[in-house]
Amino acid sequence: MLTYSVEPQYTEEARQEKVAGNVLVSLIVDANGNPSNIQVVRSVDKGLDEKAIEAVSQYRFKPALLNGEPIPVALNVEVRFQIF
Repeated sequence: MLTYSVEPQYTEEARQEKVAGNVLVSLIVDANGNPSNIQVVRSVDKGLDEKAIEAVSQYRFKPALLNGEPIPVALNVEVRFQIF
């Protein structure tokens, strides 16, 4: 379960070109609830992939439990970029 997240930041190039889309990243949530091994699965580019990784690396999760013990789990997270 996600307990803390941050909004991803746009790059100036993506903002000027009004790029929008969703970056899909895969990651491992460790036994402490921290994300690791973050990799882009579906790209938007224009620097937004890196901004998605920066944002997700700051996320915090409630660790998954197995028999009452925290364990690492694999997740996919979609990071949305929209210009209003």
